[in-house]
Amino acid sequence: MTALRRVLIWSILALVVGALLVAAGYWAYWNFYSRFQPVTISRAPAEIQRLLDEASWVSPGGGDTPLYIVAYHDNPAARRFEREEAPRLRAAGVDVRAIVFARPDRNGQRQSTAAERATVAELWLTRDWTLYERWSATPARQWPAEDLPNADRNLARAAVVEAGQVFAERLTTLLREAGVEARYPIVLWRDRQGFLKACACADDRSWAFVRDDLDASGRSTPARTPTDAEPPAEEPPAPEPQPAPVDPGLPYPNLPAIPPSATPPGASPPSVNPPAAPTPQTAPNTQPQAPAAAPRSPRPAQPRQPPQAKRGDDTTFY
Repeated sequence: MTALRRVLIWSILALVVGALLVAAGYWAYWNFYSRFQPVTISRAPAEIQRLLDEASWVSPGGGDTPLYIVAYHDNPAARRFEREEAPRLRAAGVDVRAIVFARPDRNGQRQSTAAERATVAELWLTRDWTLYERWSATPARQWPAEDLPNADRNLARAAVVEAGQVFAERLTTLLREAGVEARYPIVLWRDRQGFLKACACADDRSWAFVRDDLDASGRSTPARTPTDAEPPAEEPPAPEPQPAPVDPGLPYPNLPAIPPSATPPGASPPSVNPPAAPTPQTAPNTQPQAPAAAPRSPRPAQPRQPPQAKRGDDTTFY
């Protein structure tokens, strides 16, 4: 009886330990993997797609596969996703489209600022990507919304802000019924088979599933260049080396033209320079001038005598 009781106790303990291990394994699978996976929308996907098509999204373009990011301005996870993940998705050919809204009041308290509501109305009306880019890069409390009409004192713009709130509420209701948590940013896209998928991407561990589903895992994030950085000052060009001055030397003399020679053959040619004029003397020179020496005639060339052979003791030299 005692042995049977021991076997029963050990069997119960083994079952309990096995159940605990199974539960721990399932919890680990859900906590570290499953809960970050996107959800395939199987309930009311057409109505969700209609809401996305009717909303005023903003995008820089440049892609064939649309991906929607739904969030409000003061959401750190959405700003981080757009800063770190959106450039990688665009590099893979994804058209990242942002849909913004201003959170409605809760218990009589404002959850959005007047500048935020004015910017949301302007983005829904103009879909200005440059404005959205500047707005996303600025903290909510530091955004002045300069030169934007006040949405609280404009019926048309106030209706646009309210339409954005109705859109967000209806979208989160449909996604909650499909099994998606209402945690922002909400990212929606269609996979390679054409099924609509959604992800409550508040945790960055869920971003890898979006990358894998859109073939963007091997893409690297492009380097960001600060827009407010001043361009580097251009260095002045180095002065070109000046050539050393060349000594011109003495000027070439201006010689008179040489007259044609009219000297008969055998006579000495006349001098090129004309004779200088006689310088007046104070007293005439009475000394007789020595006669000019007659030119010496060249001697006639005498023929050379052939060399005579000289005989030595044992050789003959010439």
